[in-house]
Amino acid sequence: MSRNDQVMRQWFLLKMLEKPGGATIDELAASLPGDHACHPRTVRRDLEALSICFPLYTEHAEGRARWKLMDGFGHAPALQFSATELMAMVFTSDLARPLAGTPIKESLDSALLKMRGALPASADGYFPSLAGWFSAGLGAHKSYREHRDKIEQLGRAIERKRTVEMRYFTAARDATSRRKVDPYHLRFVGGALYLIGRCHTRREVLIFAVDRIRSLTVTNLPCQMPLAFDVEEYLAGALTAMRGGETVDVELRFDRRTSAWARDRIWHPSQTATLSRDGRLTLRLQVADTPELVSWILSLGPGVRVARPEGLRDRVRETARQIAGAE
Repeated sequence: MSRNDQVMRQWFLLKMLEKPGGATIDELAASLPGDHACHPRTVRRDLEALSICFPLYTEHAEGRARWKLMDGFGHAPALQFSATELMAMVFTSDLARPLAGTPIKESLDSALLKMRGALPASADGYFPSLAGWFSAGLGAHKSYREHRDKIEQLGRAIERKRTVEMRYFTAARDATSRRKVDPYHLRFVGGALYLIGRCHTRREVLIFAVDRIRSLTVTNLPCQMPLAFDVEEYLAGALTAMRGGETVDVELRFDRRTSAWARDRIWHPSQTATLSRDGRLTLRLQVADTPELVSWILSLGPGVRVARPEGLRDRVRETARQIAGAE
């Protein structure tokens, strides 16, 4: 039996003990998921191990011992988080690593510290063991340590509903311009942080990469996000963060080898996936026709073909030719 299996089983046991009334050892053993089923003697050993870190006790009724979490511990009084919710929050620290050095990450670390402080001192050693069965790999992402002040200012502007003035670098034009923007929302997606807000120059809601904001000032001009504006609806056509252009119906066909790892992934909320009898995946989705779409298709490798639209297929082919350095 691996340490990971033991930690997972103890997680389930603690989750069950959070319920009112506690449970007997036989009830706990019977309630464990199939992959973690074990003999009641093993459950007893787990409970004895957990009691070192967590305030467990037994009550005897009708000749049976019921194990319980001490009253007031099942939910930390000040925070209203259960014990396993406190554990789950610890795992989120990995996901926020790109925001290290920013107020967002510092606030998260502070919250986690307070949550862990709600546990007995003897429980502190239990959390490192959880890293043995769960961690988060982030893949490619930007670092926002040097953008700390801008993120703090944007958060303040959104909270106080104030327009911001900024110098913004537009990569497509290789130029920097001055903008007034009514800030609506900060969005972290695809390893990058974006500001969604209404640009006074363009007179429309746009997406701005926070790392491309060269300078920022919060003004005293009041602004208001329209009540009808919905961030998820606004981003519905984007593959990750790029909007613009028309929404197109895309059909991709995968060979069998590529289908094996692509078939169960959710690439976009609009997608529909069908699998042929010989194991080949056909993926259909409705997304904005942007350079981001071409880059994503190329990232899937040679095991995918663009069935439609034809214009997208031509752009993917041309981009691949340029990458290869073909004349």
